[in-house]
Amino acid sequence: MLAWLQISIKDIIDILMLATCLYYAYVTLRYSGSRSLFSGIIAFVVLWLLISQVLQMRLMGALLDKFANIGVLLLVIIFQEEIRKILVTIGSAQRWRRLRRLLRVGQEEQSEAEYIAPIVLACMNMARKKTGALIAVQGSMDLSSYQHAGERFTASVNARLIENIFFKNSPLHDGAMVISKKRIKAAGCILPVSHNQDIPRSLGLRHRAAMGISQSSDAMAVIVSEETGNISVAIGGKFRLRLSAEELESTLTEEAFR
Repeated sequence: MLAWLQISIKDIIDILMLATCLYYAYVTLRYSGSRSLFSGIIAFVVLWLLISQVLQMRLMGALLDKFANIGVLLLVIIFQEEIRKILVTIGSAQRWRRLRRLLRVGQEEQSEAEYIAPIVLACMNMARKKTGALIAVQGSMDLSSYQHAGERFTASVNARLIENIFFKNSPLHDGAMVISKKRIKAAGCILPVSHNQDIPRSLGLRHRAAMGISQSSDAMAVIVSEETGNISVAIGGKFRLRLSAEELESTLTEEAFR
């Protein structure tokens, strides 16, 4: 019955690769507010193949072919940020970095603790005083473009310094702090705001900016709420809300060694 359906190993690999690409594209776009647009594109492709290849409608097929010819260019324009994120992630060599860390895990643990502990201490003190804060910790993707929007400097990660920067009367307290290579690199930075409709309305602009930077890069963002004093972390387009000091330290350490 299915004698006409001849599938080779190469065809199976081809199908699996296509399914994997579509899955990762869906996951990437899922947290950027473009999920509906992605679903619409898939529906258009299915309709185009059905009309052109299966039903072989010449008039509609020719019209959809014209749209498909310029579709690639339109996709690059529409999804330029998402495409950039995917390409940077592929070229970040993060797996090689993990391998190097495994070879010198003892030295790395001590080094990581030197900058994680001040962040945790500062966040706990600011949470107790209900001082709002937003700290972006750079991963393998460069955050220099966001540093230029704020005041750039280089300083050791120090709890007292972090608290002073986010003090309510400080000129830099409204922006975000960027930490890169275990050093404070900038403060008062403007981060991209997420337009994800799934973010609860109770979360303010700091949380949306934290979600935005976690969607557009592999950075993790620590938020201290000015209204509630709760500490949260945004990683990979997801929130971890109302963290204790131990949970915050565990989360930062876990992500630093990924």
